[in-house]
Amino acid sequence: MGDIPGLAGGRQGHERLAKLIPLVLRGLAAGTAERAAPGPAGGPAPVAASVAALEPLVPEHGVGVEKALSELSTLLAAGSADPADPWCAAHLHCPPLAVGVAADVVAGALNPSMDSWDQAPVASELERAFLGAVARLCYPGEPAPDALVTTGGTESNLLGLLLAREQNPRVQPVCGRNAHHSVARAAWLLGLPAPVVVECDGERLSPAALDEVLHSTGPAVVAATAGTTNTGEIDPLRDLAEICRSHQARLHVDASYGGLALCSPRLAHLLDGLAEADSIALDLHKFGWQPIASGLFAVRDAADLAALDITAEYLNADDDTEAGLPDLLGRSLRTSRRPDAFRMAVTLRALGWAGIGALVEHCCDTAREVANDIEQHAGLELWGPPTLSTVLFRPVSGDVAAVRRTLLEAGTAIIGRATMPPGEVWLKLTLLHPHTTAADYRGLLDTVVATARSGAAVAS
Repeated sequence: MGDIPGLAGGRQGHERLAKLIPLVLRGLAAGTAERAAPGPAGGPAPVAASVAALEPLVPEHGVGVEKALSELSTLLAAGSADPADPWCAAHLHCPPLAVGVAADVVAGALNPSMDSWDQAPVASELERAFLGAVARLCYPGEPAPDALVTTGGTESNLLGLLLAREQNPRVQPVCGRNAHHSVARAAWLLGLPAPVVVECDGERLSPAALDEVLHSTGPAVVAATAGTTNTGEIDPLRDLAEICRSHQARLHVDASYGGLALCSPRLAHLLDGLAEADSIALDLHKFGWQPIASGLFAVRDAADLAALDITAEYLNADDDTEAGLPDLLGRSLRTSRRPDAFRMAVTLRALGWAGIGALVEHCCDTAREVANDIEQHAGLELWGPPTLSTVLFRPVSGDVAAVRRTLLEAGTAIIGRATMPPGEVWLKLTLLHPHTTAADYRGLLDTVVATARSGAAVAS
């Protein structure tokens, strides 16, 4: 059988990891140096060729642990988009804090499976304590809030609609034009009618339009947004909550992007009314600086989560739970799942809510400064002042979409795009880097203008 790789756990696991992790770190350093840019140059073809050069990727006889770790770590670093580079700012894709990544090594080595207590004794208790803190952050003063770990906003939005459906199988989803695509997908998965889409005032769901729609929908679940993907805009949550109450509609808020502004005394007012929601989606792999996946789902009333209860005799037998073993199976739609709460708990214990709030403030302040630089730049146009850390802009001339692709294919910069009414393409910077300043982006702004003017961005 040849050499069998050693295990990460057990009494000697740490010694085995101590020999292997330096190989990974050297590969990370070598690949990052080879790339020397926010992303790989040349577009999809050379990236695919770099992987094809390893054919067969999975050989009949292995190449050995050290070679596999070294070459694939280098390859991944060389061919990745690196959100730790300031000029990689296209998406809600944060650079993770080193403390969270380091914590993941421990979690990966011990490999708790969060579907039964006997597989995750202390991990399950840490998760319970951490989620209690999250629930109290979202619902201060409520007697029985609760929270779950999810894979992100998509799963959390699914849960929001699922709990509404379990209370009324005929519930009608309702959302704004600005809602995340996962709301419509959740309705489809759950066998619910397609969401009724409500008009917006600018990029915010209109309370008046919602009120009019709810007069004719019957039982409804409204999905509002606190931090839209395109602009970072936040719906008028308190007004929407009052309208939902008047129509006896359930309110779910997708705060995957903006929810952690709760941690900032200066920004928390943007989320006024959030605690009136029946359920809330949060993502710590956005503002939170955690590796993916680090989603959270909070509810005002823990009793709502009873809809997820399920029994599998080998995991949560009645006599075990009656004897005091915690039942974990109803804490997720998944069965086997990683202890993702561990790295979040480590990070939040290290920084505290105030530390996270300060990082959120920094990103939002940087966005406002970058927006000001755009307004002062003769070659650029600003879409509007940022609400959070998303900045939309475009060159005053040139093919906007082609400018983006030119910079992407060169590996120079990774910038997002947003199509805004009346169908115009804008460039998007989603600033989640907690250590940059506006000065780090001035060269990028000049590069966008130069690319637009150079003729390299040909209309396509």
